[in-house]
Amino acid sequence: MPNSVNRLLRTAVVGVSGYAGGELARLLLRHPQLISTPPVFLGRMGEPDAHPAALTQLHPELSGLPFADELRVSAFDWKQLERESIDILFLATPHEQSRAWVPDAIGHGMRVIDLSGAWRLHSDTLRAVYKLEDADPAVTAELQAEAVYGSPELHGPAIKAARLVANPGCYSTSIILALAPLVRANLIDLDHGIICDAKSGVSGAGKALVPTNSFMHAADNLSAYAVFGHRHTGELLEQLNLAEDQIQFTPHLLPIPRGILSTIYVRLNKHSDRAEVQSVFDQFYFDAPLVRVRRSPQLPQIQYVVRTNFCDVGFQLAPDGKRLVLISCLDNLLKGAASQAVQNMNLMAGWHEAEGLL
Repeated sequence: MPNSVNRLLRTAVVGVSGYAGGELARLLLRHPQLISTPPVFLGRMGEPDAHPAALTQLHPELSGLPFADELRVSAFDWKQLERESIDILFLATPHEQSRAWVPDAIGHGMRVIDLSGAWRLHSDTLRAVYKLEDADPAVTAELQAEAVYGSPELHGPAIKAARLVANPGCYSTSIILALAPLVRANLIDLDHGIICDAKSGVSGAGKALVPTNSFMHAADNLSAYAVFGHRHTGELLEQLNLAEDQIQFTPHLLPIPRGILSTIYVRLNKHSDRAEVQSVFDQFYFDAPLVRVRRSPQLPQIQYVVRTNFCDVGFQLAPDGKRLVLISCLDNLLKGAASQAVQNMNLMAGWHEAEGLL
């Protein structure tokens, strides 16, 4: 796609009122390729949007960015999206809404980047955790078959040509990016199993008022939740080609606003040294601008990645050369959501994947 066409790319965001939606708006408004074509912002179905609201009323922090003080958030309307000739539609909507709307969006000739979990899982059994009901099972089955899991580091070429990209979950991104190099190199003793101990800030649960995310519960506290039942587990199984009994993922709630730190314990299937393991990560991510591989024994920390678009990965190897601890950190609202969506848009538009993100 020539640059002259790229500059005219039209985008729209549905569900801009949430945390990830706000970050997505910020990134798109500052994107150098979209400087003359600001996004169209629409509310979710059922939100009280009879009268358009100012974007900066919902997100005052965006004031001063290009077009931000002029833009309104309108009620959702397919006809408006058609009038605006939208090329790429971002859905920052609940799973059920995304599942229902994507067929219509594709039918209107738009390409979709969905930030929900509605299209991430190809297995009917794994996807059952979302309790989705399809109005037309045949149509949605066809779209599910072509949906591309939106991890640019794993599926870049497929994302470029995709009509439907399923943006990965935040926990999933942190764990998959840490494990993929070792799994692809067949270095993990899978019979021994993988333990993933992951911790996230409270923004990962969204803006909905939930008692467990309140200040009184989360402050000065650390709690596990969704043990043996978190929705992101299916992504780990499918993307890493693992059996359910080969990996255990337990999420925890940290008393911080944002950020994820995943500590992952594996046993290697052969004796290795630090240089060998480092080389596996360096080679796998040599052309991945938004993954920073730390030099062992340096380990990532949340403070190094919060409010950035990077995922940092590091490790330490035990003296026995077989026990390995991986640490992966990212901002759950950015590389775990909004900036990964923009990274996918860049690939779909034919731009460098890190355009507007570095």
